[in-house]
Amino acid sequence: MKNPQCDERRSPLLLEKEPRNAFLSVAQGEILMDLKTTLQNDMKSAMKSQEPTKVGCLRMLIAEIKKREIDKRSPLDNAEIQKVIATLIKQRGESVIAFEKGGRADLADKEKAEIEVLKVYLPQQLSQAEVEALVVAAIKESGASGPNDIGKVMKAALAKADGRADGKLVNEIARAKLTPSA
Repeated sequence: MKNPQCDERRSPLLLEKEPRNAFLSVAQGEILMDLKTTLQNDMKSAMKSQEPTKVGCLRMLIAEIKKREIDKRSPLDNAEIQKVIATLIKQRGESVIAFEKGGRADLADKEKAEIEVLKVYLPQQLSQAEVEALVVAAIKESGASGPNDIGKVMKAALAKADGRADGKLVNEIARAKLTPSA
């Protein structure tokens, strides 16, 4: 006699054969895959085509995503995954600078290659002119008048940019616009 609590028909975890969020949405007649699924599929194809840099980079990224999901205790959505990718790119950029200062061009080149692999999974970044237009609009909206209001401007501009602008660039432009020229 089978235990009804262990019956496959009653266990939702056993019934779930396909990963959650396999398809995020349908836009313009095209099915868009979840970013996490895309990363896993790309890692498999990189393994088959024997690209060690891409495989290592994607493994590291997927491990970081899983770590953050465990910390959060729920799956990450695409926006949160893109934040993870942006963080890793920023870390790699800092490593490149440190390795170049230390005379380790080989390690700097490895980090640059990883940055290029990761950049593929981020949305197209805004140009400097587009970021400047966002900052000007944010200044007008927030009523900022001086350098003390940079926080308000940054918050408004980064919300509009939706992860497509570097915070450092937004800060530099906001500081230049809000600092009175002598």
